[in-house]
Amino acid sequence: MPISRLAQPRIPYRPDARAPRRSGRGPGALGAVVASLVTAVAVCGGDAVARVFPYGPRHRSVNDLGNQFVPFHAHLWDLLHGRAEGGLLLNWQSGYGTSFLPDFGTYLTSPFAVLVALFPREDIDLAVYVVTVLKTAAAAAAMAWLLRTQRSGPWWAAGLLGASYALCGWSVIEAAYNPMWLDGLVAFPLLCLTGEWALRSRRPVLGVLVVAVGWTANFYTAYMATLGAALVLVVRVVLTREGPRERARVIGRAVVTTVLGIGLAAPVLLPLFLSSKQAYPGWSREFGPVPWSDLFARLLPATYSFNSPAVFVGTGTLLLLAALPFHRALPARTRRWWAGLVAVVALSLQWEPTHLAWHLFATPNGSAYRQTFVLAGIAVIAAWTGLAAGVPGVRALAAGAGLLTAAVLWAGGSALPTAWGYALFAGGLALSAWAWRALGHRRLLPVAAGVLTVVLVAQAAATTAYGDLRKLAGLDDYPSWDRAHTARARALAGAGGWPAYRTDAGRPALTGNDPMLLGGEGGAYYSSHTPDVFTRTMTALGAGWTSRGRSVQSLDNPVTDAVFAVGARLAPDGTVTRAEALPLVTVRPAEAPVAYGESPFANQELLLGARVYEDPVAPGICRAGTEAFLWAPEYNATARLAGGRPFKLNGNPPKNRAALQSLGLSRGPASKLVFDRPAPARWALSCLDGARLGAAVTALRAKAATGVRVSSSGLSATLPPGSAGTAVVAAPAIAGWSCNGRPARSRLGLLAVPLDGRTTTVSCEFSPPGLAAGAGVAGVSVLVVLGTAVLRRRQRGAAV
Repeated sequence: MPISRLAQPRIPYRPDARAPRRSGRGPGALGAVVASLVTAVAVCGGDAVARVFPYGPRHRSVNDLGNQFVPFHAHLWDLLHGRAEGGLLLNWQSGYGTSFLPDFGTYLTSPFAVLVALFPREDIDLAVYVVTVLKTAAAAAAMAWLLRTQRSGPWWAAGLLGASYALCGWSVIEAAYNPMWLDGLVAFPLLCLTGEWALRSRRPVLGVLVVAVGWTANFYTAYMATLGAALVLVVRVVLTREGPRERARVIGRAVVTTVLGIGLAAPVLLPLFLSSKQAYPGWSREFGPVPWSDLFARLLPATYSFNSPAVFVGTGTLLLLAALPFHRALPARTRRWWAGLVAVVALSLQWEPTHLAWHLFATPNGSAYRQTFVLAGIAVIAAWTGLAAGVPGVRALAAGAGLLTAAVLWAGGSALPTAWGYALFAGGLALSAWAWRALGHRRLLPVAAGVLTVVLVAQAAATTAYGDLRKLAGLDDYPSWDRAHTARARALAGAGGWPAYRTDAGRPALTGNDPMLLGGEGGAYYSSHTPDVFTRTMTALGAGWTSRGRSVQSLDNPVTDAVFAVGARLAPDGTVTRAEALPLVTVRPAEAPVAYGESPFANQELLLGARVYEDPVAPGICRAGTEAFLWAPEYNATARLAGGRPFKLNGNPPKNRAALQSLGLSRGPASKLVFDRPAPARWALSCLDGARLGAAVTALRAKAATGVRVSSSGLSATLPPGSAGTAVVAAPAIAGWSCNGRPARSRLGLLAVPLDGRTTTVSCEFSPPGLAAGAGVAGVSVLVVLGTAVLRRRQRGAAV
């Protein structure tokens, strides 16, 4: 019996059949609600089983979730509450002043992100978790709504299939700790919906807005979702429209909608793209496909691998998909196109040219299968296409079960399957086969629907829990906000004196973005957009970094603190140490110094403009009373002065670089340098004379700015009369700065403004490159969209 008879009158199968029009309170909305609830229960249930935050003591914030995304959302909280230093264009808190719009567009432009403002700041981890669950639930609802728009069918079944999409392995394992990717999970069904509107020549303005929101929320996964939606539309057009002219009109409408939507997002997208070009180069590698046994293993629940496609979508959905080629209620042409599309997309994951096309023609640094959610979505749409024509017969279900069994047998050659995964798969397959057939009996409908729901929730929750535990075992993890965070944040707030001086969150850091998480205006910064000029400047000065140069650490050094106006620094014991620092703007000689060399000690003196270091009086021995500093960027062990405490250096090239490290005050010959492991091939010891540093700071302060004011996008400084030479701003010379009406210059990586002896004010403004051009593109798109809306209104009026 066709399943459609159980929910509405029998509708003979037609490939262009449309779901009946309905109000927001009708069956379509009910399906979306079911999808959202099932998804939320499965995700939260899995996390609770794993006892991760907020359900237990285990950390949830692994890898970049704790190192980047939670701190960025904390900064967004500060912006929304008026507490941030800077604004949407400029972030004064990180990297001694860096562009913020690209980070905002990469991590924070999701419509869901602003919800973090509703939580107390100390609950930022909970806020990010709630936003993550809401995004996943929204993706389920969007898919359920799309399915009912494409084809008529039971609302509850659309809800379950929508949930199976949102609970795919990619979502609950990979995107769960990269929450901005979940915007792509939401975008895919919505972009497919705009394709349906183009197919039926409906809602052109709304379609443009949907595209704009999707691409603004997260352009990276929106790009993948757009490719997937285009493939779905091609199949829909081939199956439902005849003749090249009619098909071309549909494709043309979809292309115009997409282009206009991307145009509306241009003020965010163009600065983001240009910033990526100016970022410190990340890790590049060649793509290598995983064995097919690994790919088939990821069909199973409760599997985990950092670099293989997590294509699990629930056994119930997989059974419908596998039965599709044998489902004779569907025309053979329809079966071929949908089954073929699923196969082609699956193959594209494993072929390098198509892999590159999916990933904007660059193999990503982490998982190489970030487009997997598109395959999951297309699989769900194909499964729904078959189900909407009626429940597959016994032979079709048996053939589908045979295909799945063969795939699982092939997966036996992989190390990824688990005993729990096999058990959940086998039990789920048997229960799902019975449930789909039982739908032909009206009395068994509630039981069958319940069985399908339980199977999906159990498998998805198990996959979520298993992924949680495996990520904790294999990735770095970061604690949720606790009393230690609160103590550090309060200490930083109490020591603040911006813009008279900076306050640095210090080392060792809790995350790579402590200034955004805890407060202050420090040098630490971790982003996909970490500027090349910033990383290279700080590297030359002795800073350490991780993530191959994109996570620059705070440099705990008196010379750089003085140059970068750091007047207060949080010590490891939670106390604040203070030092005499220069203002943000100083005046230097007009002649440009030579470029940086290899020695960080010489480079610091070059930037300061004075000699403050001296060579050891004997190999490995500093003069008594000077502060010993060790530079050993590749060393990964402890070093110390004889009789002193050890200090850990974290060099691990090419991923990590150890920072220039203070070993404490020398006591003369009794304080000889000791390496606790064999000495590295490259190292240097130098001795800082505090008196010389103090004299140099006093001399520079006498000619420095007498007053500095900062804004959300710039700064201004008042200089002493007769200032000549070059005004140097203690901020990296990233692209986008203009000072006194001209593009800013660079002096040893810092902002520089030529002075003519008559200038008494320096005024600098920052505008991210590409913002003006993006605004122009968006303006044109707005005019076209408004023109389209007016034209359609006139056409409807004329028709009446």
